[in-house]
Amino acid sequence: MVDSARKLPRQRRSRDTVDTLLEAAAQVFGREGMAATTNRIAERAGMSIGTLYQYFPNKHALLRTLAERHLAEGGARLAVVFANMRRTEPPFEEMMAAILEVVVDLHRDRPLLHALLHRVAPRLPVEVVALQAFEDHLVDEVAFHLERCGRGGADSVSTARSLVHTVDIHVHRVLPRHGLTVEQLMTLVRRLAPES
Repeated sequence: MVDSARKLPRQRRSRDTVDTLLEAAAQVFGREGMAATTNRIAERAGMSIGTLYQYFPNKHALLRTLAERHLAEGGARLAVVFANMRRTEPPFEEMMAAILEVVVDLHRDRPLLHALLHRVAPRLPVEVVALQAFEDHLVDEVAFHLERCGRGGADSVSTARSLVHTVDIHVHRVLPRHGLTVEQLMTLVRRLAPES
């Protein structure tokens, strides 16, 4: 079974249709989880099921596309933060708060959808490689600043990797159930990267 999109939207109207379908999918998955159906998504989008199937063969393809868009948005927003931090070299607390504010903001809207994307969306090998590259980039940036601020311990890369994965787990597993704030994440960060 192939889960990729059937047809790539080239014209403006087609791109608008895909955007509408993806927004409807985000809403329905955010409320119903994997119980969501393509019929419900098409209905929410105000389109026929045939139109949905022109672009997406099944709900897994919709989930994968939502996951790709989420990763791209996160990468773009964090790139701005990282570029600014390389230029201004803020203190540790300010640096981590800036990163965490973006991460929490990216997941504040529809937290159940983001938990679903994290746990369920099927990933092809090329998508796994892209996700790993994204995580490695985060680790490299955080490690650079940990070392700059004297907070990385003996191995700043391992500390950064622990930070990135701990925040990831809390954002995708705790936030959907209990809500999460930047300050709560900062408490975790301070424990994992104490002052020397």
